[in-house]
Amino acid sequence: MTQYWLFKTEPDAFSIDDLAACPNKREGWDGIRNYQARNFMRDQMLVGDKAFIYHSSCKDVGIVGLAKVSQTGLVDPLQFEPESKYFDPKSSPDNPRWVMVELEHVETFNNILSLKTIKNMPSISEIGLVKKGGRLSIMPVSENEFQLLLSAAKQS
Repeated sequence: MTQYWLFKTEPDAFSIDDLAACPNKREGWDGIRNYQARNFMRDQMLVGDKAFIYHSSCKDVGIVGLAKVSQTGLVDPLQFEPESKYFDPKSSPDNPRWVMVELEHVETFNNILSLKTIKNMPSISEIGLVKKGGRLSIMPVSENEFQLLLSAAKQS
């Protein structure tokens, strides 16, 4: 059964266009340092799950495209690199604390589905984007809300 997700990224660091430009349009989603987001990747995501890519901390925030999970169970290598801002001295190769999934670019939308538009959609009430305190870097999306958001993104 396909599950649905939303992955937030700052486009100055890594954008939907960066994902589309990767070899085979695939890239490991590294640098996640929130335990709940990590647990989603580690314990719940499956190959084939669909994911919105959401640009945050920029002028035009919103859903910009679609990806799918192409690989799971990967160890985030940045946790072992002392020069990385994602280095974790408490992690070891024998017992890594941080995981990642690989995402594959599916589609870049013609227009951004803005956060303002999302918040004004009456049927969208459960996704973390519209709830106080629920703004994780990775969050689940219900199938119903995924379909509504996808339809809105393709029409915008």
